[in-house]
Amino acid sequence: MPALRRNPTRSVRIGSVTIGSQHAIAVQSMTATHTQDVDATVAQAEALREAGADVVRVAVDSKKDAEALAEIRKQTRANLAVDLQENYRLAELVAPHVDKIRYNPGHLYHHEQEKPWQEKVAYLAGIARENDCAIRIGVNCGSVDPAKKNKYGPNDTIGPMLESAVDHCQYLDDLGYTRYCVSLKDSDPRHVVEVNRQFAARRPDVPLHLGVTEAGMPPDGIIKTRIAFEQLVSQGIGDTVRVSLTVTNDRKPEEIAAGRQILADIASGRVRSVVDYGLKSLNIISCPSCSRVENEAFIHLAQQVKEMTRYAEDHAITIAVMGCRVNGPGETDDADLGLWCGPNFVNLKRGPESLGQYPYDAILDKVRQELDRLIATGTGKA
Repeated sequence: MPALRRNPTRSVRIGSVTIGSQHAIAVQSMTATHTQDVDATVAQAEALREAGADVVRVAVDSKKDAEALAEIRKQTRANLAVDLQENYRLAELVAPHVDKIRYNPGHLYHHEQEKPWQEKVAYLAGIARENDCAIRIGVNCGSVDPAKKNKYGPNDTIGPMLESAVDHCQYLDDLGYTRYCVSLKDSDPRHVVEVNRQFAARRPDVPLHLGVTEAGMPPDGIIKTRIAFEQLVSQGIGDTVRVSLTVTNDRKPEEIAAGRQILADIASGRVRSVVDYGLKSLNIISCPSCSRVENEAFIHLAQQVKEMTRYAEDHAITIAVMGCRVNGPGETDDADLGLWCGPNFVNLKRGPESLGQYPYDAILDKVRQELDRLIATGTGKA
């Protein structure tokens, strides 16, 4: 693949792979199995590695997950990253078994709320040092640091994300810990492009992990991601990437194939000369299938929503389908209709307003009713 122009980012080692401007852009994915199902998680981690994944991320949400991770580590050769979720203290249990720790600045507030975030980040940096781990500061639009969010207007999603990332970078620098990268993700490719451009201008030395969160099902999810990657990678921004798709477990390697294809196309100049994502049409966003999903029926529901809503494709309405309680509540707020899926029920929302919980076999009718109401009143926000 021809060499791409790159921002002068520093090198950060993640197990056997190193990211940064002196190295090839890495491609990664995340397991979608339940972490405590060791055999299934090992099989998927290996399938992703064999498909060309440079890093494989695993979610850990409990001590039992951490115990399972220790066994998973023994059985896979993949470079493992761990998603700490809402309990940052789990870092000390998982760090001996992984190559990178990912924390979300917004989620630091869920545990030991009386402690300042700086104290928690210092703890994470210490654990990473002791265990030879890299760190990813993972900033997401729907779970941003509440203190940062309150400083900006309700329509400014980029400002709090950017400030959060910059502040956390500076604090890690002050601690003398520089083995980190940053991700700034949104479900809208335009926001992904803008926030990463602004961050790269302020911190051109920090490696960036690129992704469009909740990109959805193929081919739409690949198209949304391609739009963001084309704009950013072509400008030298991005050191590792993930294509987040809503697919069944056996299809997760497609994320790796899609990522490598997009990078190859960019390197060969096979890109759109003008990228315009601001189309006034129906927009279905859904999060990638991962180990946080509490009911695999979520994947089929996302597909059903896409099929059922085709009659509304000419209306500028956004519908978000989220698979878990971590991303679901916050990352559906900006959608006209939001569905976040629990083990037995689907929570339906109109913007930030809750419309109740419905069984999986009843939710489609409710979505259709609300969609028809939005069309009739012309109140979609997309």
